[in-house]
Amino acid sequence: MRNVFQITLSAIPAITMVLALTVLSSCENKIPTISKSDILRLPSATSRNHETVYTDSGKIQVVMIAPLVEKYDNADPPYFEFRSGVRIFFHDGNTEPVGRVSAKYAKYIDSKTLWELRDSVVAINEVNDMLETELLFFDEKKELIYTDRFVKITNEDQIVMGTGFESDPRLERRKIRNVSATIYLRDEQ
Repeated sequence: MRNVFQITLSAIPAITMVLALTVLSSCENKIPTISKSDILRLPSATSRNHETVYTDSGKIQVVMIAPLVEKYDNADPPYFEFRSGVRIFFHDGNTEPVGRVSAKYAKYIDSKTLWELRDSVVAINEVNDMLETELLFFDEKKELIYTDRFVKITNEDQIVMGTGFESDPRLERRKIRNVSATIYLRDEQ
């Protein structure tokens, strides 16, 4: 009489072969194919915890900080996207910033030198005038900041709200198209 242990040992190679054939025959190529159009929509470059310092004659002009920057060279036109927001500090050669802009989303189209800032956009100039809006464009060639959305401008004397806005980059020559409210913060004496 054969020992059960001996039968089991002799059956191991057969069981192994059956299992291997089952596994191999059930495998199929499950790697999905990626179309060329999908690849072209991916960023061509990505940078995390990005900081860029622009200087002129060794003096700091602008510092740009972003948690994530993606460059899309294959788009028409190519652009940079800041999906996690951006903070830009203007120095004009000074150690301390003289102005700043922040937004939770930004896009920059290099060929048009056009910035698009969205979601909680805040711009503060060198005299602490603060502009708040949800959408703001900055055309570098024309040196023009503009939006067709609601804006709120706050300074030490008043708060002005309205819809539609144009200004120079320093927020000095600004115009709100449809003023809806002006709130004076100081009493006239």
